[in-house]
Amino acid sequence: MFTRSRSNPWIAVILALGLAGCATSGPTALTTPTEVEAACGECLFGLKGDDCDLAVRIGGRAYFVDGVKLDALGDAHAQDGMCKVIRRARVTGEVRRGRFVASSFRLLPEAGH
Repeated sequence: MFTRSRSNPWIAVILALGLAGCATSGPTALTTPTEVEAACGECLFGLKGDDCDLAVRIGGRAYFVDGVKLDALGDAHAQDGMCKVIRRARVTGEVRRGRFVASSFRLLPEAGH
């Protein structure tokens, strides 16, 4: 005898939420130079870490940066440093394992300078 199995409605809900999350996860690669926000991830973007480290914010989400050191951008704790001011940068690279791996990184001049 043929019996009809009932499908669980929660499976459809979970699947739909999972697919929606994939669609809004943001870019994984920036192949053309793109303007982003840049600052200390711990001090200004609220990322968890042990020390001051460079981060970028892409599409509203912050990522630590690999390939560029915060110290290379000047005194991070100066009045206009990366731990005090969110700056603009033009970058290329990709997000890998939750971190932005920079192929290029150019800090843009501050407004008014």
